[in-house]
Amino acid sequence: MYDQPRPNQATPAVTFEQMLERVHYEGVYPTRERAEAAVRTVLAALGRQVTGDERVDLAQCLPVEAALALTAQIPDTEHLTGWGFVKDLAARTGATPATARWDTGAVLAVITRLAGPDLLARILRQLPDGYALLFGQAELRQPRLSAAAA
Repeated sequence: MYDQPRPNQATPAVTFEQMLERVHYEGVYPTRERAEAAVRTVLAALGRQVTGDERVDLAQCLPVEAALALTAQIPDTEHLTGWGFVKDLAARTGATPATARWDTGAVLAVITRLAGPDLLARILRQLPDGYALLFGQAELRQPRLSAAAA
């Protein structure tokens, strides 16, 4: 069966320059170039984790330059937890885990606003535990029954 064509969505609500300014402000980066590096590395890492319709829909919410950073990556076959995502980003960039977590939070705070609550909920349902906090959301978990209670 073939995928149904999607109607063309409107141009993203912000330009890449505006997105960089928001990340620059959110992350309190010393330069715009540092903010851009964070955007590109975090979106590349996210592009390795998000798949399917959520990936396509997220790319449509982003300015073209950001969408290309997201979609240029081949999705990994193994999904990382939120903490695994941060550790992987730190290892790939040579940054400390604290810096990688800071960059992730600054970029994903802006992505959260661009994606909107419905798409964000769909993305979070697809990803393992720990991502909600990276996106600045509460990590809500379903209670699990213990073997004794079952």
